Parts: sequence; C-alpha cells; structure tokens
Amino acid sequence: MNNTRVYRMSFAGVYPHYVQKAEKKGRTKQEVDTIIFWLTGYDQASFARVLDNKTDFETFFNEAPRFHPNATKITGVICGYRVEEIEDPIMKKVRQLDKLIDELAKGKAMEKILRE
Repeated sequence: MNNTRVYRMSFAGVYPHYVQKAEKKGRTKQEVDTIIFWLTGYDQASFARVLDNKTDFETFFNEAPRFHPNATKITGVICGYRVEEIEDPIMKKVRQLDKLIDELAKGKAMEKILRE
C-alpha cells in the first residue's frame, strides 16, 4: 500500500473532521484534544503550532514529544484494517488515532479510550 498521500496530508486539514465526528455524537473538541495529547504527548501550545504550520501527518507523528506506551493496547478494526497488524509505523499511528476518535464518537468512556 502506498501511504505517501496520507503522510503528506496536513494534520490541520483533517483535525476539523475529527472534531466534527465527535461533536455530531455529542462529544467535545476538548475530548478530541485530550485524546490527541494523550496519544502523542503534544500540549496545547505545541499542538497549536502543528495546526498553524499545517504540519503533515508524517511530521506530526515523527515529531510527537512522547508516543504513549499504552498505544500498544489500541486494537480492533478501523478502515478495514486490524490496527495491531499494521506494519508501517506511521500508518499504524494514524490508524490508532482514527480508532480512538471512532471510540469517542461511539460513546465509549474516556477512561476506556485512554486505556487507563
């Protein structure tokens, strides 16, 4: 699979879709941000720079301050792929984030989403 197109997409271009998906189901932008911060280690200020600079997905994940060690507990199917079986490290991180946002939109409790 050629993932170049996904890697080059601006995170700022996709972020509003994450928020919209969550808000349509009664969740909040703050919950989306909490998930992103938990997974990647970004804080409000560093995340704002990512959005302002229109950082692409590959750079977003490669420069993440600290990818959460419990990310390995993110399992299941998203976009037709088993998250835990994806070999490409960046695509795996993209799909892990997709899975967490999907769980949020499906009403799962934050404690479970954040694998606490």
